[in-house]
Amino acid sequence: MHSLVSCFCLKKAGHPAPGTKEHAILASETAFTVNEVEALYSLYEILSSSIIDDGLIQREEFQLALFDNSSMQSLFADRLFDLFDLKHNGVIEFGEFVRSLNIFHPNAPEADKIEFLFRMFDLRHTGYIERDELKEMVLAFLTESDLPLSNDVVEAIVDKTILEVDLKGDGRIDQEEWKELVARNPSLIKNMTLPYLKELTIAFPSFVLTTQVLDSELAYYRDHQVV
Repeated sequence: MHSLVSCFCLKKAGHPAPGTKEHAILASETAFTVNEVEALYSLYEILSSSIIDDGLIQREEFQLALFDNSSMQSLFADRLFDLFDLKHNGVIEFGEFVRSLNIFHPNAPEADKIEFLFRMFDLRHTGYIERDELKEMVLAFLTESDLPLSNDVVEAIVDKTILEVDLKGDGRIDQEEWKELVARNPSLIKNMTLPYLKELTIAFPSFVLTTQVLDSELAYYRDHQVV
């Protein structure tokens, strides 16, 4: 995710349409201000045109933003893309991009971060983290971190984790057990917060735009939660 933030250093691909109702609605639903939503739109324009200029972020463009390599295989990148793709239609639209990034905002509820990370590990969308899913994620982490370990060591890590976390003894991890794990080990969600997202227009002043959305209009959207 840190790589996504670095994309702000790129040249703008064009000018967003500031002051749109969509931007105001997104600001009312997230921790971002309207100006920050507009800055994110500029970033979105860059990402969504990096390979195919169609106004949508394709999987390869998402990987390019993360690794500067559109063909690199990464389970974590695939899982992130799948979770950002809220409509499950194979692309990331702007609203999905903002709402998903919002989970990484410093002011986002901790419960949202914990749930998002649980879903990262729940590869088959069963509502549980099965032993084989945990092993697959551990192997992916070790491979992408260039930390080769023998299969016996990996098996031991997985067994120890299941033993400690699976309080119900059913051989898998449910959301309540996951929450208790994070409560005991808060560092697990450390990477779920990107401080940069709280200071978009400070860290990247060139993205500060003149919004046409009045404060009264934004307040209306917040009060009525227009969707």
